[in-house]
Amino acid sequence: MVYTPPPELAGLSLAEIAQAVGSRGLPPVDQWKPEATSDSRMRIAADGTWYHDGSPVARPAMVRAFASLLWRDPADGQHYLVTPHYRQTIEVEDAAFRAVDMQVKDGALAFRLNTDELVIAGPDHPLRAEGDAEAPAIYLHVRHGCEARLDRSTWLQLAEHALAGGDDLAVHSQGAAFSLVPR
Repeated sequence: MVYTPPPELAGLSLAEIAQAVGSRGLPPVDQWKPEATSDSRMRIAADGTWYHDGSPVARPAMVRAFASLLWRDPADGQHYLVTPHYRQTIEVEDAAFRAVDMQVKDGALAFRLNTDELVIAGPDHPLRAEGDAEAPAIYLHVRHGCEARLDRSTWLQLAEHALAGGDDLAVHSQGAAFSLVPR
């Protein structure tokens, strides 16, 4: 099956972005409760690179496939790759995804992830600020407890948008307000 990435974020309307988000069929990993657990010997580095047995996963299609199976346990924060009959732990150094682009569309903030997925920030996909004034980090909730950390250029896009809207370093998307000031 040939993979066709979504068009550039800048060229899409909010309706087209929402349609692309809704059309992606993802496995219901939050509904699967397998008892068998082992170690996947996989790691997602802080820069978003996936590794297996210490070697980078070179095929983007494999990363997208594995990413669709990610789930983070709310009790202990452990990330897993989940199938109906098995789950494997996966080490995540910072965040499971990286947000690599952002666009403001019709009062909403749309983000492209390193897996080519599109996410619209809002009540179901909140933004949160961590770190401190010297080293802030902005995270976007993606799904199943997993987050995307905004890369530097995307963080700068978001900060410029916030500053254009006022001095409070806050942004709004789909009726929700998010402070960019680290807690």
